[in-house]
Amino acid sequence: MLQHRTPLLLLVCFLGFSATGFAQESAEKKTPPAKPKAVKAEEADALDAQRRLVAASLLTALADESRSFRDQALRARVGARAADAFWNTDEDKARALFRRAWDEAETADAEAARKYNEEIRRQRQDGGPFAMRRPRDLRSEVLRLVAKRDSKLGEEFLKKLAAADEQAAKEANDPRLDPSAAPIADAKRLQTARRLLEDGDVERAMQFASPALHSVNRDSVYFLSALREKNAAAADQGFLALLARTERNPAADANIVSGLSSYAFTPFLYVTFSKEGGASMSRERAETPAPDLPPAVRASFFRVAAEILMRPLQAPDQDLTTSGRIGKFMVIKRLLPLFEQYAADYAPVLKTQMTALSTDVPDRLQRENRALTRGILPDDTSRTPLEVMQERLDRARTSEERDGIYADYALDLAGKRDPKAQELLDKIDNAELRKSVQAYIDFQAAQQAINNNEPGEAARIAKSGELTSSQRVWTYTRAARLLLKTDRTRAAELLEEAMAEARRIGGNSADRPKCLVGVATVMMEIDRVRGWELVNEALKAANASEGFTGEDSSVVSTLRTRQMVVISNASAADFDLLGLFRSLAKDDLNRSIEIAKGFTAEAPRATATLAIARALLEKGANEPTTLE
Repeated sequence: MLQHRTPLLLLVCFLGFSATGFAQESAEKKTPPAKPKAVKAEEADALDAQRRLVAASLLTALADESRSFRDQALRARVGARAADAFWNTDEDKARALFRRAWDEAETADAEAARKYNEEIRRQRQDGGPFAMRRPRDLRSEVLRLVAKRDSKLGEEFLKKLAAADEQAAKEANDPRLDPSAAPIADAKRLQTARRLLEDGDVERAMQFASPALHSVNRDSVYFLSALREKNAAAADQGFLALLARTERNPAADANIVSGLSSYAFTPFLYVTFSKEGGASMSRERAETPAPDLPPAVRASFFRVAAEILMRPLQAPDQDLTTSGRIGKFMVIKRLLPLFEQYAADYAPVLKTQMTALSTDVPDRLQRENRALTRGILPDDTSRTPLEVMQERLDRARTSEERDGIYADYALDLAGKRDPKAQELLDKIDNAELRKSVQAYIDFQAAQQAINNNEPGEAARIAKSGELTSSQRVWTYTRAARLLLKTDRTRAAELLEEAMAEARRIGGNSADRPKCLVGVATVMMEIDRVRGWELVNEALKAANASEGFTGEDSSVVSTLRTRQMVVISNASAADFDLLGLFRSLAKDDLNRSIEIAKGFTAEAPRATATLAIARALLEKGANEPTTLE
């Protein structure tokens, strides 16, 4: 283990002397006049240069050390992040690190895919419903960072990624002929562009996405919807360009129109229909309100949509469209209420088209397909959910089936804060299932309380709910964070509760250091002394645990029945070392470095070191970092 840590140990020795010099210089100046003078520009520049030197030394040592990491995925991630941090000071070195990270990511992704496919085969053999998280796509992670820095290198990696995925699809006999999805190369490009959007780099996201915005598909439309949240004018221009291309495309069909309607009326809900009338609904988010499109943009959509939907019908044996005649009928029926509301002039002729198509459409498809109204019209309110539930119960043959139905509707009503959820829960015969459903409902309620800014309700659930220790700590710390500005005393009390719960977790569980980190992160904003004490405790717990990485933390809630598997992830950024060590570095640089080198495992040591370097690079000349 010692040989892996040598570069970082040497670096810390160097930093110890360097920072001591800074501290001595600082100590000589600690007798300021009553009113402190503004820091001179040249002094601020010198301090900024010193910070960058320390950050560069940390990153260089870490990049060298990462070559010997046992975990290939970690080598890829550390290399890419170090390259990203290096970019503004040494582009050539950063580019070389990016290439090395890409090579590591290719190997790691291949191995992760092999294990994932093996596990799927095993789960299928066992029978019953199952859910699995796909492995991390490390190449996409590297690509996202590269695209932000170097467009040319990003294009090179994108081509490699798309080619590899296409080959993997062929080998797996998975041609990916989903008509609503983009071709693999375009999908990867748009996926990367979405991540750039999430990072706030709107201009580069638009540039990177542009070559893939030539056709209507789920990926391109979702990108434009996401872009509209950042830059409505640019998104609308992209949508108008897509409309123009579609209008000139003689092969454009009803499913293309339905896809375009997603941007105009049902953001992040994409609906298509097969030639047999089956519906495919893709929802990326919870229901999102229709955008307030400029009248001219909305009018352009209806004009192009009507032109395509009113194109002459082909004979059934000559119809090559993805929707066919039945699917076209379904699209018109779905969109007709919108035409009647916003573009009534087109409605009569569309009704005539529907009449001509209706002879091919089975009666049951015209009446029973929920996709015809999803996102367009309100749900049917003629029957209450409990009435629908009772109909299902009447058809159930076993106690197990009835328990599954009660669980299904208890979850639904609990999400709406309907007290009848508890009544349904009590009707579940299987005690183990009843407890599992209660646990899932309680954590969902805790998340809802946090999202609704109700720290008191969240604290109540944390104290008495059927939660795991990690879920309890998450709820307490999030509630405390909500109270930081209004009631610091109560926030501190909740953190004490969270701390006690974290200490109840088994000594070698990765959840123990994760939760202690979460408490320490928030505690640093209330009581720095207690915060540092908790950091040392978290360090000891991390070194005694297995599997603690210090990042990508989330708190998972899972419910399994024979009919369904429901998984909910609550993000837990405070449980990661990134935020904590940024805070520590700004409070006491040398001390944070000493603690970072104290992690015996590669992953948390690398994560903490990167966080410190980032803090130094982001600080700039705004406010001096404590170097003593």
